[in-house]
Amino acid sequence: MTDPKDNVPDGEEPQVEGDATNAAEPEDLIEAEGPDVEVPTDAPAGGEQDLSPEDEALLADAARGMAEDKLSASDRDLVAEMRADMLRAQAELVNFRKRVERDREANREVAIAEVVRALLPALDDLTRAEAHGDLTEGPMQVIGQKIRGGFDRFKLVQIGEKGEPFDPNVHEAIVQLPTPGATGQTVADVVEPGYKLGERVLRAAKVAVAVPA
Repeated sequence: MTDPKDNVPDGEEPQVEGDATNAAEPEDLIEAEGPDVEVPTDAPAGGEQDLSPEDEALLADAARGMAEDKLSASDRDLVAEMRADMLRAQAELVNFRKRVERDREANREVAIAEVVRALLPALDDLTRAEAHGDLTEGPMQVIGQKIRGGFDRFKLVQIGEKGEPFDPNVHEAIVQLPTPGATGQTVADVVEPGYKLGERVLRAAKVAVAVPA
């Protein structure tokens, strides 16, 4: 086998492949460039799933808390004051909506009460006709049932019964009858019935009151 040194002229050192003296300096190296790869910024990293709204809210609260921790004392006081104002405004809005709903319902009840009060004389005529037996048969019977059914839809209640205790809130005494053995004031007779719409008295019952003799 031939020694590489035999082919080297006198006075020259043989060059050995892979010698460190012939290695390129670091500044002579050229960095290899690969193809550009676009990575979507909205893609979940590592196959993560989309966060639920609850998790997003928790993260937002945590981020908000971290941001507030970096604020100065005066800035934190300002944030707390603004948050209190916001909560107060929300509470006032809720109360305003409740008042609007209550007022709307009250106005509706007032309007219904006025309409029903205007129809009470017709209802009195219907009651008298029924007492005289005019509504026992025929078309008037059907008409009377429909009229009473319409009043029942609005919870119209007749008040004033013979024998019940006298109540000035629902009774109007037009005459007093001294009665032996009576221990209190009771309704002796109903001259004209009264009516209530819910808790609202549309008309007090006109009654004769039995009083102790």
